[in-house]
Amino acid sequence: MPFRTRTAVSGAVLATAAVLLCPAAAVARPAAAPAPPGWSAAPAPGDGAEPSAQDRPYFYLEGAPGTVMGDRLSLSNPTGRAVTVRLRGSGPGSWLTLASKEVKVPPRTRAGVPFTVTVPRDATPGDHPGVLIATGGGTGSGAGGRDAVPLHLRVTGPTLSALTVEKVAVRARGGAAVIRYTLVNRGNTVLRPRLAVHADGLFGPVLRRAARTLPTALRPGQGVDLTEKWPDPPGLDAVDVRLTVTAGGGAHGSATVPYTAVPWGAAAGPALLLAAGAGGLVVVRRRRRAKAASGARVAETARRAAEDTRPSEGGRADAAEQLASTGSGARS
Repeated sequence: MPFRTRTAVSGAVLATAAVLLCPAAAVARPAAAPAPPGWSAAPAPGDGAEPSAQDRPYFYLEGAPGTVMGDRLSLSNPTGRAVTVRLRGSGPGSWLTLASKEVKVPPRTRAGVPFTVTVPRDATPGDHPGVLIATGGGTGSGAGGRDAVPLHLRVTGPTLSALTVEKVAVRARGGAAVIRYTLVNRGNTVLRPRLAVHADGLFGPVLRRAARTLPTALRPGQGVDLTEKWPDPPGLDAVDVRLTVTAGGGAHGSATVPYTAVPWGAAAGPALLLAAGAGGLVVVRRRRRAKAASGARVAETARRAAEDTRPSEGGRADAAEQLASTGSGARS
């Protein structure tokens, strides 16, 4: 069972907290037995006992907003050289205060390092996971290395489980398709979402993927981009793709996106017909223009020929005068 503590630690006690060093004999091993490979970090057991495999694998602290909780990290150094270990917190790091950020652990010794977690008064109820990270320094055997101890912090109060699925898009990729989407934890508890995928085309269902648990855990406020492979989408159809996500505590979200599958040949056919139609229209227009130009040239040629066959004004006067003189001679 996880160990739970709600010990309130004042600032004065924290300021005077010291690293507790246990006697070397407590962890000394017979000369004939091989020594452990190096130092390690773990939650400290109760009553100053030596850590073992049956102890807590992680820290678990629970309290209301404004609570100050305390616990202790145990650093074990079974080697024959002193190890300097640097400590820091990850996750709700601003809530965590260590009695010492750097500890020197003598050979074959175990050190206990107190720390406190102060929950802000405006902290949202729910889970706030973190980790205590210990990093070794030095050049001796077993002096380096890194160890991390999970810290599970739960803030009590009304919880809210809320989950949304956003930015859904379907993109063709060769003969397949890829569904992209984003999941966002809108509540104040850690969620492990389950996803179901349905797609319906013009003639009925084209995809039915039952709900399954996704390999991800969403912290409060966290969003993650994910993809779903669709290896056999329809070749020609108008489809509505619907993603539905659920999680513990009644969290539920869904989103639908349209997807039109059109093969290249079907898309290219109308384009070619349009191009052919446009080309035919150009040819007809050119033929009409050529015909009109030819008619204009014929009319111009006829006009010029008619002008060449008509007598000039001077010619007509000479002919009339000649005709008059001929008439006079006949009368005399």
